[in-house]
Amino acid sequence: MLWPLITLLATVAATLAVGWIVDQILQRISADHPEAPVWALLRRCRAPLQLTVASALLLLTSPLRRIFHLTGDEGAHHLLLLLLLASLGWLTVRVVAAVLEALLRRYETVAGDPARVQRVHTQISMLRRAVSAVIVVVTVAVMLLTFSAMRSVGASLLASAGLIGIVAGIAAQSTLGNFFAGLQIAFGDTVRIGDTVVVDGQQGTVEEITLAYLVVRLWDHRRLIVPVSYFVNKPFENWTRRDPGLLAAVLLHLDHSTPVDELRTALHTRLEQHPLWDGREWALDVTDTTPSTIVLRATMTARTPDDAARLRFDIREQLIAHLRDEHPHALPRLRTTDT
Repeated sequence: MLWPLITLLATVAATLAVGWIVDQILQRISADHPEAPVWALLRRCRAPLQLTVASALLLLTSPLRRIFHLTGDEGAHHLLLLLLLASLGWLTVRVVAAVLEALLRRYETVAGDPARVQRVHTQISMLRRAVSAVIVVVTVAVMLLTFSAMRSVGASLLASAGLIGIVAGIAAQSTLGNFFAGLQIAFGDTVRIGDTVVVDGQQGTVEEITLAYLVVRLWDHRRLIVPVSYFVNKPFENWTRRDPGLLAAVLLHLDHSTPVDELRTALHTRLEQHPLWDGREWALDVTDTTPSTIVLRATMTARTPDDAARLRFDIREQLIAHLRDEHPHALPRLRTTDT
């Protein structure tokens, strides 16, 4: 009884020691090579590594059977084997995630184009989810194969695999469609994390992309959940796919007596004083006329869609205030008599 207990305590001590030693080695390498973030990220694998070491040592020594006086060790041996396989799958997922995140951080330091960084970020996120899903499926499959009942029916399952595959494909047609649509979005560069999109008339920013859906954060902080197949099968607006800059427009319905040239000068003055105008383009044009008003369109550029929206709001307010204070007759009004 004493020797199995000592073996169990030694296994726990060895597990803790291995985890601590590996963590110290990774910490030392990370300090010596700060330009390589992968070593610091691999420290997140400590928990699955310790679980893998513990299950492997318990599987080799089997002290539990002797401590609890188990007559047969098949059940305990099988349970430890399943634990070892699960911990190996968990460790593999953590290692792959650390490597991919390190690649993304390394790319962010050398890439000068924010659009390229967003594209790579989206691709690596989708790749990490796809690889993690494959690892989970393989791990579960290997765990199931350890059961004798599964091996005994293997021949019949293999014989009917074609029929099962057809039925499963039909049943999961929508899920598989979203899966492949997610891969197409990730590597087709149609939409990326951080892009400003318009979906069914609602403007928002892509916050998250998975293999099944996209999360779009709307202007009022609501989250719009959209299947990824939507972005493959239906048209949508992407305002930041190539250039995050945007042309903002303000429409004003004014009286025919409006001094357009003076208002154009006032617009330019206010744009030069506004911090959100990027200095590239601006204009003020008469785009239409009606029997009672003229339609003026003021256009201006901004660096991002959010800046464009705020710039549009501010310029509209300032132009109306200028007309109210300097030329109140230019504001449209309902005429009741001829003057």
